Amino acid sequence: MKCKLLTISVLLIMPLLLNAEQKPDSLKNWKNGGDFSFTFSQVSLNNWSAGGKNSMAGTFFVNAFANYKKNKSVWDNTLLMGYGLTKLGSDNFVKTEDRIYITSKYGYLAGKSWYYSGLIDLKTQMTTGYQNPPSNTIRISELFSPAYMLFSVGMDYKPYDEFSLYLSPITSKMTIVLDEDLSNAGAYGVDPGDNLKSEYGALLKTVYKKSNVLKNVDFFTRLDLFSNLGNDPQHIDVDWEARVNMKVNNYLSAVFALNLLYDHDIKYVNASGVEKGPRVQTKQLLGFGLNFKF
Repeated sequence: MKCKLLTISVLLIMPLLLNAEQKPDSLKNWKNGGDFSFTFSQVSLNNWSAGGKNSMAGTFFVNAFANYKKNKSVWDNTLLMGYGLTKLGSDNFVKTEDRIYITSKYGYLAGKSWYYSGLIDLKTQMTTGYQNPPSNTIRISELFSPAYMLFSVGMDYKPYDEFSLYLSPITSKMTIVLDEDLSNAGAYGVDPGDNLKSEYGALLKTVYKKSNVLKNVDFFTRLDLFSNLGNDPQHIDVDWEARVNMKVNNYLSAVFALNLLYDHDIKYVNASGVEKGPRVQTKQLLGFGLNFKF
């Protein structure tokens, strides 16, 4: 299964790299770009009478896209990656950001900004996650443990390039847990010992992005809603994020990001390892650092 998943991931990311192999004349229907941001902070104390600990923290984000449009066909591809670490004194490093998000959507014009569309979506992470940082003894996640894949067909409303509203009554959601220990524990809603949980339902995905929404301020937001129509459809999985990039000059910027998640199949585990019910998950970032557009 791991080989199959790797193959799917490569196929999803290939459109972002195709322009490296194309002749310039073949790229006239492609629109490519993105941005890279890196924030870093460091504190060093020596004989500091007020007390405290040395610390360092760093986070990077990559947001790339490769979109194709010709006649009645559109093909949008996006890659989002982020990773962050922080270290306080002599403690172990603590992960503050870790994600890979790839989406590919093809549409054929139906009329008046509506497209018949199909979508493939993959979300996972890069490194091990722990329940009890900085001790880092209780492992709760790994690469492809979990991973979430969506396959769907539906209609996409796209009145202009910056906005998309995708509606699908036919969506397959797969929760993947390849790690043997996490699989045997039934983590992330899979049955104990299984590597895969399949759900079928409906999906709503909306994306809005705008450069210079205010002077030197770029805005991006995405909302995914999924309902398992075959089992408790009232429990809707929510994945919402918003990001604001505030440009200082050509290379320096401030970044504010907020991410909210809710999945009824993911149970909250407290610091003592006791499993509770599902909870709303939130993550917030405010940083200053380098930013490059390409």
